[in-house]
Amino acid sequence: MKRITATDALILSIPERIQLVEDIWDTIANEPESIELTAEEKKIIDERLEAYHKNPDLGSPWEDVYKRIAAKG
Repeated sequence: MKRITATDALILSIPERIQLVEDIWDTIANEPESIELTAEEKKIIDERLEAYHKNPDLGSPWEDVYKRIAAKG
């Protein structure tokens, strides 16, 4: 397998680079068990989960958040 460098990627068009990043991300997402969270990241997740359990109505569904963001654009 030929290794590519950042310089090789810069030769690609923007859409090609976006596709490359998506392809790379897909290979990472296919192996979520390989991603190790730091102790700080785990702490943040636990705190947010605890806050959600204390008041599940406080947050907003992703669809609503996305609509608010998109409406500002």
